[in-house]
Amino acid sequence: MRDVLTFILAGGKGERLNPLTRDRAKPAVPFGGIYRIIDFTLSNCVNSGLRRIFLLTQYKSFSLQRHLLEGWNIYSNQLGEFIDIIPAQQRIGADWYKGTADALYQNIYAIQDYDPKLILILAGDHIYKMDYRKLIEYHMERGADMTVGCIRMPKEESINFGVIEVDGKNQVTGFQEKPTQPKTVPGTPDQIYGSMGIYLFNAAVLLNELELDAKHSDSGHDFGKNIIPQMIAKRSKVLAYQFNDEENVSTYWRDIGTRDAYYQANMDLLGQNPKFNLNQKSWPLRTYHHQYPPIKVITAQDEGQAANPSLIEDAIIASGCVIEGARVVRSVLSSNVHVKKRAEVVNSVIMEGVVIAEGAKIQNAIVDKDNYIPPNTMIGFDIEEERKKFAVTASGIVIVAKRTPL
Repeated sequence: MRDVLTFILAGGKGERLNPLTRDRAKPAVPFGGIYRIIDFTLSNCVNSGLRRIFLLTQYKSFSLQRHLLEGWNIYSNQLGEFIDIIPAQQRIGADWYKGTADALYQNIYAIQDYDPKLILILAGDHIYKMDYRKLIEYHMERGADMTVGCIRMPKEESINFGVIEVDGKNQVTGFQEKPTQPKTVPGTPDQIYGSMGIYLFNAAVLLNELELDAKHSDSGHDFGKNIIPQMIAKRSKVLAYQFNDEENVSTYWRDIGTRDAYYQANMDLLGQNPKFNLNQKSWPLRTYHHQYPPIKVITAQDEGQAANPSLIEDAIIASGCVIEGARVVRSVLSSNVHVKKRAEVVNSVIMEGVVIAEGAKIQNAIVDKDNYIPPNTMIGFDIEEERKKFAVTASGIVIVAKRTPL
């Protein structure tokens, strides 16, 4: 694995996740109580034995950089291991990154400095567990020039993803960007191969393709839309790697680029048999842990009045939270959340530092960091009225932006 150099693309604006990306890059958005989205790709790298990683940043990257410096300083530079952050720096011209391929081209010096045999390119904004060693073995055994990670999904999902066209031997024959009439999996007309945004190249091939693409001013400088067709036209060996069921590693994969997808991915963590299991000892998920006290659950009681026992059902509760005579059902609470007596939180995602005062009721909502929800406030009960104050997703999930005055 020392011959593999990994690049994680973490510079996207994440406009479809607004207002959650109003103050932060998409990979820095909190997820699952204690994590940031970037933690899942980085954990995959660590668990796969990848120890030379560049993380390319651009858009509102301060909180992302701080998180990485606090929680991901885990490799030894003396042993040639690193997770290094490279911000967009206009190194070869006046432009910021113009596309995924251009992000690599503008940092081509990093590839040349380390002289690797293989380049693995990953996205920093997906939720999944994947052993990249299987992909690398597949690529090398078949003598590919480039291998694209893909996953089966229903045909109707094609309008949200890049679609990989393949022949009967998993050779990539084309790429469609969010098509309404997609090419389907051979022999399975109701399914497509959706691109996972994972690309593995022989280093010499990638350098050549980046140089060629950079010469075309009309190119979008994107791996899917430009590099893959460019290679297919030259009859390069481009293969598709299907993310199959494997022992100890599930095929759950979510691009949480939209607000509804983000909400649903959090809900997928809940239940007796969650779709995505955080409690898998064989595939640890790493992050930075703030020093908060243990969770505190209280039965609240006013003098002369009946007790208000706390009820927690089917929820994820992070450290530092205080549940004080309140009800929390099918929800994800990040660290240092205080839910006070007679308050209710149902089917919701509550981020760090939120205070939910007495009698407040929240359902079907995402509440971003550092908000104070006043007593008896109702959120998620009158969608049309709440559209005047908050962002509301297509499925009716109410989003309270960070530090919103209420």
